[in-house]
Amino acid sequence: MSTKSDPAVEPALLRASVREKYREVALHPDGHFHFHTGRSLAALLGYDREFVGTLPDRAVESFAGVANPFSLRPISPGDRVVEVGSGGGFDSIVAAHLVGPDGQVVGIDMTPEMLAKSQETARLLGLGHVEFREGLAEELPVSDGWADVVISNGVLNLIADKGRAFAEIHRVLRPGGHLQFADIAIGRPVPADAVGNIDLWTDCIAGGLSCDGWQDVVRVAGFADLEIGPPVDTFSGARGETNARRFEVYGYPFLTHKPPYQTTT
Repeated sequence: MSTKSDPAVEPALLRASVREKYREVALHPDGHFHFHTGRSLAALLGYDREFVGTLPDRAVESFAGVANPFSLRPISPGDRVVEVGSGGGFDSIVAAHLVGPDGQVVGIDMTPEMLAKSQETARLLGLGHVEFREGLAEELPVSDGWADVVISNGVLNLIADKGRAFAEIHRVLRPGGHLQFADIAIGRPVPADAVGNIDLWTDCIAGGLSCDGWQDVVRVAGFADLEIGPPVDTFSGARGETNARRFEVYGYPFLTHKPPYQTTT
């Protein structure tokens, strides 16, 4: 998959398809999808079982991540966190638990049904320091330098213009802030004639990059020192396993940071 600025698919068409698929995940979390969801997925990805066990079903059932963005670095009490593509709110709720009442969490999502679900879940849990906003990864509704940490899980592969999305993440992070994202990486390139297939994008295949490709996108956006965690066989046993095997797709946690301001003498 190319990391050039020209999207391989029309962004508006891709967004519409992604909204439709994740609308179903919000409204019918027990449906048949190409990926795993819910509590079993959270356990597979290594989330704290004790904490997840305290959450109501609605907080976990629409979770559809691909790895654990908290696994490479702890989030600290008092941190201000932005989640890009917050979906049903699971990772934002985990972040809210970690930052505590002195921190703040802002989840951004473009699917109305996911936003409604996450907003109601936060209300029911009494999480006054969590807010969910409608928006796009390419146009984050967050002020410059607000966030100490940006997280994302299984979302950035679904964005046609990744350069623009990573530039936005860079903008909203404070100098020295961290980007902790989980996403898929492909070991075998998707053929050029298939890269424009939107179904392969929404199946979390065609929009994936190789680990080197993610490294390039992160570097071009101005981030430093990308760390890549161990692979997770995210699609094992799921309906999407055949395509995942075909293109050697695994989930990975990634960690990088925005360099601090340089001082001059």
